Amino acid sequence: MCLAIPATVSFITDNRMAQVDMRGVTRTVSLDLVPEAEVGSWVLVHAGYAIQVVDEQYANETWDLLLEMGEALSPEDAELLNASAAAAMAEDPQA
Repeated sequence: MCLAIPATVSFITDNRMAQVDMRGVTRTVSLDLVPEAEVGSWVLVHAGYAIQVVDEQYANETWDLLLEMGEALSPEDAELLNASAAAAMAEDPQA
């Protein structure tokens, strides 16, 4: 399953790499796939790439759904998901 997370673009370097903010979590991602993105834009981030520019309403609705899904997880499933995310981050800190 693929999942793209909404983020705001905080700054952009000369080589189209950007620091993005995902509700307090910052990552460096490539903007190669979204040349129209600029500082302040909302983008969907997947696997180290911004893949689409979206509006703020869409981003907030997506965050609401993600949070709702997280609340629906059993404690065991949440623990498994957190362990999986931690393992992925250990393999690729840019993810």
